[in-house]
Amino acid sequence: MTAVVAVPLVSAVLLLLVPQLKPFGHLIGTAAAGISFAIALILLGEGQRTEHLGTWFHAGSVTVGADLTYDHLSALFLLLITGVGGLIHVYSIGYMAHDERRTRFFAYLNLFIAAMLTLVLAGNYVVLFLGWEGVGLASYLLIGFWQHKPSAAAAALKAFVMNRVGDIGLALAIALMFAKFGTTDIGQVATHFGGWFSYSPLGDQPDWYHLPMNSGLATALGLLLLLAACGKSAQVPLQGWLLDAMEGPTPVSALIHAATMVTAGVYLIVRSHFIFDFSSTARTAVIVVALVTILWGAALGCVKDDIKKVLAGSTMSQIGYMMLAAGIGPAGYPFAIFHLLTHGAFKANMFLGAGSVMHGMGDDVNMKHYGAIRKAMPVTFATFAFGYLAIIGVPPFSGFFSKDKVLEAAFHEHFWIGAVATVGAAVTAFYMTRLMLLTFFTTERWEKDIHPHESPRVMTVPLIALAALSAAGGLLVINDWIVHFLEPVVGHTPVPGPDTGQWLISGAALIAVVSGAGLAWRLFGRREIDRGVTRYVPVPHIEDIIVPGFSQVATMTRTVDTYGVDVLVSGGPVAVAALAGELRKGQNGYVRSYALTMLVGVLIVTLAALAVHW
Repeated sequence: MTAVVAVPLVSAVLLLLVPQLKPFGHLIGTAAAGISFAIALILLGEGQRTEHLGTWFHAGSVTVGADLTYDHLSALFLLLITGVGGLIHVYSIGYMAHDERRTRFFAYLNLFIAAMLTLVLAGNYVVLFLGWEGVGLASYLLIGFWQHKPSAAAAALKAFVMNRVGDIGLALAIALMFAKFGTTDIGQVATHFGGWFSYSPLGDQPDWYHLPMNSGLATALGLLLLLAACGKSAQVPLQGWLLDAMEGPTPVSALIHAATMVTAGVYLIVRSHFIFDFSSTARTAVIVVALVTILWGAALGCVKDDIKKVLAGSTMSQIGYMMLAAGIGPAGYPFAIFHLLTHGAFKANMFLGAGSVMHGMGDDVNMKHYGAIRKAMPVTFATFAFGYLAIIGVPPFSGFFSKDKVLEAAFHEHFWIGAVATVGAAVTAFYMTRLMLLTFFTTERWEKDIHPHESPRVMTVPLIALAALSAAGGLLVINDWIVHFLEPVVGHTPVPGPDTGQWLISGAALIAVVSGAGLAWRLFGRREIDRGVTRYVPVPHIEDIIVPGFSQVATMTRTVDTYGVDVLVSGGPVAVAALAGELRKGQNGYVRSYALTMLVGVLIVTLAALAVHW
């Protein structure tokens, strides 16, 4: 199990430190991802277990071990991270072929994979935090990889800072666990909540504990973990960094949006389900954040002309569906992971497809400059279409089954929760159909000297593989396989049999999809497309509101510090120094001056004595 993390980590270190490997860096990095995928496949046949690699640190009565755990939840994530991540590596060989720093790029990709694998294999929250921060570091390096672009450097810094806001939540949650339980081991924390976990730190089956439920503690932990998830998964109000992160190379966007970074928040909540099970307040907060993000991300997708930013908005929205399912509780946990897996395939497919389009269009990202490129790029078009049909939820593509299960759980939780989620599905169909029409259909709007062409095979083969997964991902739900597979981790999930209500929900979802796609066709498929910028009412992000206010506070603080605190603290010494300076003038080293001063003093004393006795 350790090898699945060690291989990409060692590869990253070697590629960064051994310049002689530069000519083969892309091959070594890709091979490392492939080896990790092979190990993940081998592990799939093994049972749940924990590996204690040693004691990380010891403080007082608390000992934190370097523990890795493997169970059914981490098994699915391992396959997603290494499988989709491996295909992204292959694609990057062609996409980054002419970049002088390609070897460094692959080193960062390997580092990203290793950090994410550490996160999902962590046996305690401190190791999880290590992987969590490693993902943040790797994303910073990759988003700002083209550091010659000021916009890329600014986007990397923005992502780094906003993620640190969320990290405060995770750090405080871990500290609270230390204070209340004296441990950060995931299994032991679970048992303190009277819950259960699929493994114990020593590999034995856990005992049931019946400690009194502390809903206040559960709520505090749940809200802190939600804050962390919002930062890493770009949920409202910490979503501002995600669209700017498109400044990075397209394979990075695919890796962040499909297989790694944004899925970490969903993983954290599902992994910590025993906390949310004990707090309806925390679950409600998750649902509210998810619903707002579903609509917010969908709205962004409707107004952006940048093909990558449209896909980024859709990522926000789709992660919102996963968070919604996770917030519903036991009835939604498996379907949150199910949608996460299918989304990982079809979103990576579409991001890499967008990169292929940009490759053929001279790196232009504006969809208003595309049009009718399906004939020039048939493989890219066909594979992208698979992803499109999956994300809008057309049967039998994977997104239909996974989103349908989320909608069912939402309607069972509350009618209006399901209704809002269904509206989000309609908007998803609208903006994704707009993207398809502006890019592959309508009329040519190409810039001069642009001649669209298909990408090389090293880029199209991963697209074909991901298109196949986009179509076949729904097989995971046959006979409720994924529900039963995850039962050892998230507990029993009630699965009602087919009934009229489910058919109505599926029918309503399909009507919403057809309505959204039909409206997009009416607005964009039958009209001449304007090449101008799409106008919309800009809505400030939270950083646009908070940052100016904090800047003013910082300016005032500096003024008070300079002219208030410094004067008070330094004023006394400055006055003494000035007085000493004046007195020092009399100490000039001339004996005659000292004799004269003494004579004047004697005269003054003599005159004073005579005046007193006169």
